[in-house]
Amino acid sequence: MIKDNADKHRVEVWVDDQLAGFVEYHDHATTRAFLHTEIDPGFEGRGLASELIKDVLDDARSNGRQVLPYCPFVRSYIERHPEYVDLVAADKRDEFGLA
Repeated sequence: MIKDNADKHRVEVWVDDQLAGFVEYHDHATTRAFLHTEIDPGFEGRGLASELIKDVLDDARSNGRQVLPYCPFVRSYIERHPEYVDLVAADKRDEFGLA
């Protein structure tokens, strides 16, 4: 299950009743900056980070948000899935190597 924990400024991924990982964010107006992604070592190798990032990017799109992928994992996910490049403002793409 993936859920937003707004009090901690992160979106979390849960497996059963255990927190398996999260991506931290900072919101400013209609932009969400992704700062750090972390998966508990006991849950690595299951594709949870990719599932989490796909979910947060889809959520950004459905809510009309732009994203700033400061987190290297988020940035590399967008590189591997170019259908999300448009979520990064055109004038910021070079900054993230997403031209």
